[in-house]
Amino acid sequence: MTDYGQELRFGSFLTPSAVDPAGVVDLATVSERAGLDLVTIQDHPYQPRFLDTWTLLGWIAARTTTVTVAPNVANLPLRGPVILARSAASLDRLSGGRVELGLGSGAFWDAVAANGGPRRSPGEAVDALIEAIEVIRALWSDEKGAARVDGTYYRLTGAKRGPFPAHDLGIWLGAYGRRMLDVTGRSADGWLPSSFAAGPEKLGEMSARVDEGAHRAGRDPAAIRRLYNISGTFADTADGSFLHGPPEVWAEQLAELTLRHGTSTFVLGSDEQPDLERFAGEVAPRVRELVAAERR
Repeated sequence: MTDYGQELRFGSFLTPSAVDPAGVVDLATVSERAGLDLVTIQDHPYQPRFLDTWTLLGWIAARTTTVTVAPNVANLPLRGPVILARSAASLDRLSGGRVELGLGSGAFWDAVAANGGPRRSPGEAVDALIEAIEVIRALWSDEKGAARVDGTYYRLTGAKRGPFPAHDLGIWLGAYGRRMLDVTGRSADGWLPSSFAAGPEKLGEMSARVDEGAHRAGRDPAAIRRLYNISGTFADTADGSFLHGPPEVWAEQLAELTLRHGTSTFVLGSDEQPDLERFAGEVAPRVRELVAAERR
């Protein structure tokens, strides 16, 4: 059992539908009123059916007062680390420290290339991500002098640093492969997989690889927040599958992930107001109770 003792947090994962912009923002405010801790938005800049994620996050931050907002996860190939660093820091300052940066190495390369971005192999995408993290941290650093990064994919040749985030803004990586998990342990502040791509049965082995990367880098694995994008169905009876049943079943399954694998942030992918309210009002408090009882 590996419980890192991190504070539990719960959030929503919303679809940035361009058909109903007001509806997306309403779900974000519903998330806050219901008591969720964060609102996240998927980022697919090549998708014309979606609103631009950073524009939407800014709008949501202006309409809320307590929730953290984050891309889930930002598309690095089309946005680039300099723009991401300055966009995230700017919104963090505007929102009073309510931003985190979910970051991905890229996918859907045909769509990326069709919109003027690079086409990269899996290995190249990871290499570029490593350099991007170095660039972002260099621009956020309060070190004296200009920022310099001599990379293959991204370079800084005397760039001025700033703006600086209002708080210690975290970088959360959407990581699945062995090398990406190692990078997460070595360089990231959070690990953000999704249940549709990595079911609960895979979390233990994957989390251990994050820990190994952290140990090799001389870091404490407990410093890396373990997040999980989830989806499920509320029902009167459970059918034995993950997150299908009444809130109590959801709570028991999520608490087990915290106590066994250290998962401390659960982000529900749903655009249904009743599900978000039930998740916040019935599931989250019960998960906190179960985990607190075991920790005591």
